[in-house]
Amino acid sequence: MNIGETIQPKSDQLNADDLIGGSKTIKISQIKVYDREVQPVEISYDGDEGKPYKPSLGMRRVLVQLWGEDEQVYIGRSLTLYRNDSVKFGGYEVGGIRISHASDIKEPTRVLETVAKGKRQPITINPLKIAKKKLTDLDGAKKAITDKKVTLEKLKAKFDLTDEQINFLTDERV
Repeated sequence: MNIGETIQPKSDQLNADDLIGGSKTIKISQIKVYDREVQPVEISYDGDEGKPYKPSLGMRRVLVQLWGEDEQVYIGRSLTLYRNDSVKFGGYEVGGIRISHASDIKEPTRVLETVAKGKRQPITINPLKIAKKKLTDLDGAKKAITDKKVTLEKLKAKFDLTDEQINFLTDERV
């Protein structure tokens, strides 16, 4: 055990205090949207230990600007979250969770975040580069394409394919 483990907040969600030690990159596994005014969005992620990320209104607006309104496309995508000590709540600086990087964007994206009533400030969300896996079962992938269980586009999105592998997968003679 180290001292960092002794300062973890007890809560049912990811808190800014959870990020005191540094940023955290999450891969979204599930998203729920509720018809309620307070914290209507819960984003579960790999390894969340039952503490989903509940983005603020400002960060929900950022997500919609980056990825659109269909929250189901968020599943499998990743975000880097960090603690911003200057986030205000009720006029006091209490700290909050902000997004610094997002997968599935091609270039740094400037968005306007509402920081107070009638006051907006620009923030930049940078592309998050996720290392793709190497495809090891080429024959299995070829069979999955032939059986129409997967498309080449989905394999390209998930795996780092070489030109030779792509040629093999698209060659109908093999």
